[in-house]
Amino acid sequence: MAKTLKRTAAFRALFQALTAGSRGGPSLGKRLAALPRMIRATTRGEYDGGLRLAMMTAATAYVLSPIDLAPELVLMLFGLADDALMVTWLAGAVLAETERYLAWEARRETVIPGRVVT
Repeated sequence: MAKTLKRTAAFRALFQALTAGSRGGPSLGKRLAALPRMIRATTRGEYDGGLRLAMMTAATAYVLSPIDLAPELVLMLFGLADDALMVTWLAGAVLAETERYLAWEARRETVIPGRVVT
């Protein structure tokens, strides 16, 4: 379960979410509403999304940061392309991870809390 989110999986999830509409997956509203719960469960140690959440936070900071690897003022189109690529990856990663979290949350509701006694 602790596989890291790969770039292709993030892009695939973004493509599926944008083209699928309501083909059985969670809606965009449900995914976005799950984001604060996912962050809360991760910080409490209940959900194993720490590394993925850290990667998404780093990507958000990179996009919002005025310091770039490829500055827009110097490289114009190429400077914007790295930001566009990062935003695309970030959108796909958020969609994939919130879908994974919603599935985890649904499974968790069927588990009775307690300890196993042998």
